[in-house]
Amino acid sequence: MIDEFPYMCKGNPSIPSLLQNLWDEALKDQNVMVILCGSAMRFIEKELLSEKKPLYGRATGIYKMNEMPFYDAIQFFPNYSDEDKILAFSILGGIPHYLLQFDRHLPLGENIVKNILTKGCVLYSEVEFLLRQELREVALYNTIIKAIALGNTQLNTIYTKTQIDKNKISVYLKNLIELEIIEREFSVLSGEKEKVAASRGLYRITDNFFRFWFAFVFVCLSDLEAGDAQGVYEHFVEPALNEFASPVFECICRDFLRKQNREGKLPFRATKIGRWWGKTSGIETEIDIMAVDRNAKNFLLGECKFRNSEFSYGDFIKLTEKFAIPKAKPSCYVLFSKSGFSQSLWEETTKKNTLKLFSLEDIING
Repeated sequence: MIDEFPYMCKGNPSIPSLLQNLWDEALKDQNVMVILCGSAMRFIEKELLSEKKPLYGRATGIYKMNEMPFYDAIQFFPNYSDEDKILAFSILGGIPHYLLQFDRHLPLGENIVKNILTKGCVLYSEVEFLLRQELREVALYNTIIKAIALGNTQLNTIYTKTQIDKNKISVYLKNLIELEIIEREFSVLSGEKEKVAASRGLYRITDNFFRFWFAFVFVCLSDLEAGDAQGVYEHFVEPALNEFASPVFECICRDFLRKQNREGKLPFRATKIGRWWGKTSGIETEIDIMAVDRNAKNFLLGECKFRNSEFSYGDFIKLTEKFAIPKAKPSCYVLFSKSGFSQSLWEETTKKNTLKLFSLEDIING
C-alpha cells in the first residue's frame, strides 16, 4: 500500500510507467494486491485513471472515500447535547481528520476557539493548504467560495459580488465542482432541460468546514492574526451559529426522511426527496423538504426550524400556503424543530395523522 501516491509521482514522473511494467510483467498473475492512495483527486483522475496514461485499464477496483455520514460523525462527541452534536457536524462535516481536532471533553465553543480560530492550530490553515495543493489562482477561488459562503448562490449574484469575468467564472466554478468543494443544486422537481442550462441551479458549498472557514475565519483573518480568537468567537461566530447551522440541519432532516423512506415508514414510496423553490402566486418562495413519488401524484412537505423559539401553528400554515402544484395535494406534512412545538400544533396532530412532528432527540436517535 502506497499512501499519497501522487506526491511520489510528482517527485519522479516515471513511476507510473515503472509500475505499469512491473504489474504487466510480474505482479498481475501473482497473489499480490497493490493499493494506491491519494488525496489529490484531480491528479488521480487525470494522471492515473485517464486514457493514454500508463496505468489506464489496470485498476481492478476504484474506491472514492466520501465523508462520514451524520450518524457516524456524531459518535466522536458522545457527551455533547443533541444541539451541540448538530452544531459540531455543521462546522466540521464528516471528515475524520477534522473531527479528531476537537477534544470531546471540551465544550463546543472552547473547541471552536482553541482548534479553529487560534493561529497555529491545524484547522486554522487547513483550507488554504488544500486549495494551494489543488489550484493555482487561489486568491480568485477564495473570492468565489467566500461569495457563496455568504449566501450568493446564483450565477448572476456570484458574478455581481466577485466582478470576475463571466466566461472565466464558469470555468472556476466547474473546477470547484470537480474538486467537490461546491455543487449545483436544483429544485426537487427540476427537469433535465433545466439542469443542462448553465445559468440555472444554485451553487452551494458541499464541505461543511470549508463553509465555516470562509464564513468566519477568512472574513476575520486580520483579527485572528492579531490573536483575538476569543473576541471573534464571542462577537461574530456565537451569535450567528444557529443561522449558520440551519442549512446543514435541513440536510440532516432530509437524510432522516430518506432513511424513513428506505424503511417504508413514509405514507408513500418517494423517488425524490430534496428542496423546492419557485413562485407561489407570483412570489418567490422555498420549501425546505419536498418528497414526491414516481408519478408526481403524492407529495410530502416539510419545514425545518433550527432556532431558539418553538415551531408555531402560524409557521405550519405558512408552509401549507407555499404549495402550488396544479391538481395536487400534499399527502403528509413533517415538521422538524430544535426548540419544540406549540401546544396548538400538538393538538393538530391528534386531529390529523398526516402531520408529523420531530424533535432533535427524534433525529439524533434515528
